[in-house]
Amino acid sequence: MDKFKNKMMRFMQGRYGSDQLARLTMYISFACLIVTIFWHNTFIYFLALVLLIYTYFRMLSRNISRRYNENQIYLKCRYKVIAKFNGFKARMRDRKTHRVFKCPGCSQKIRVPRGKGRISIKCPKCRIEFIKRT
Repeated sequence: MDKFKNKMMRFMQGRYGSDQLARLTMYISFACLIVTIFWHNTFIYFLALVLLIYTYFRMLSRNISRRYNENQIYLKCRYKVIAKFNGFKARMRDRKTHRVFKCPGCSQKIRVPRGKGRISIKCPKCRIEFIKRT
């Protein structure tokens, strides 16, 4: 067992290995394979095989800088999606106690408490004042 482990470590030396993008493509390919068990669709099966081949290609690649850049692009896109989702979740959580208005000058979102009637709102970014009903 120890011999195999050393051999595998020497083989993987200088190769990229696994990262978040590789895990995502692996999960998607396994999900596609599970779907093909119940619903026989050759396109989904082909997609799963292509994703598996791409995942192993990335993991065994020696072009580390390129694989790192691919992973960084994926992480940036993932962060944007998660940030939008968290913002939406926060707005839904506060929708009964606060309202959100956009500044007419700079489109900055400004959160104000509900139930205050007509109030003058001053944008913290561009200092424009506008009147809205909460």
